[in-house]
Amino acid sequence: MLISITGRVFTLDEKKNIFGEIEKKTNVNQQDLLKLAQSASKTDLKSEQNVRQLIQQVALVAGVSVNKKKEDELVKAILANNVPMDFGTLSKMFQKNNGK
Repeated sequence: MLISITGRVFTLDEKKNIFGEIEKKTNVNQQDLLKLAQSASKTDLKSEQNVRQLIQQVALVAGVSVNKKKEDELVKAILANNVPMDFGTLSKMFQKNNGK
């Protein structure tokens, strides 16, 4: 079985490995990740209010707090379309700034 994620086609085994790695690094289960992805795909990321709501959803699911300064930085980056789209870079961004 083949599954397409962000334009790349993955086998079912590759998909399981991807979600397994994400779950290990984030402690967020596959179902929650899929719900977030579905929510994000329907969100107008040109709207500051929508972006702030999405950031809060992600923080809630991930079990992390995002202070006002970090939220403002994320909103600014997303609205400027200045956000890397690969998970590795995004993960490093959050780890680097977690708790600051």
